[in-house]
Amino acid sequence: MSIHLHFRAVVESEIEDDHTWLAAYMSEAWDRHAEEYAAGVTDSIAKSWSFVNDLYAAADVAGTGGEGPWTLPIYGGRPVAHTPGADLTDPPMMYMDPPEVSQAAEFLAGVSFDELWNAVGKRLGGGGPDDALLRQEHLEHHESLRGFYGRAALSGHAVIKAVWA
Repeated sequence: MSIHLHFRAVVESEIEDDHTWLAAYMSEAWDRHAEEYAAGVTDSIAKSWSFVNDLYAAADVAGTGGEGPWTLPIYGGRPVAHTPGADLTDPPMMYMDPPEVSQAAEFLAGVSFDELWNAVGKRLGGGGPDDALLRQEHLEHHESLRGFYGRAALSGHAVIKAVWA
């Protein structure tokens, strides 16, 4: 089974704060994923997004585990509640407003991947024979998210996140 966390930058004034509407919008965006990825308005992570979040948690040097900028790239934003009477099989979704997107972009631009990896890479499964491949996979996710959030913040966009299974 394939499962993805899908990120889509959006002009805030062009969307409706309604789960059913957003599910249809994100479904159409998912159908155009390759085209939208090439345009720089979408990103996605297959299966391992919680490990990317764990990588970013290493930036929580105070050890609070609370809401800090490191929480924004993967799980940041507010859940979008299902519309009453909606199809409950629609994907879970989150909405990040433009200031949160800017905070996520600033975090990703300022954090050192190498320092994060050195802090938690072994805990994420690194240190074994596939260490170089795992590190490269996380680096690619980090660079892709940094570019995506940077472009979205520069454009003043919000970000919608959906989980597709």
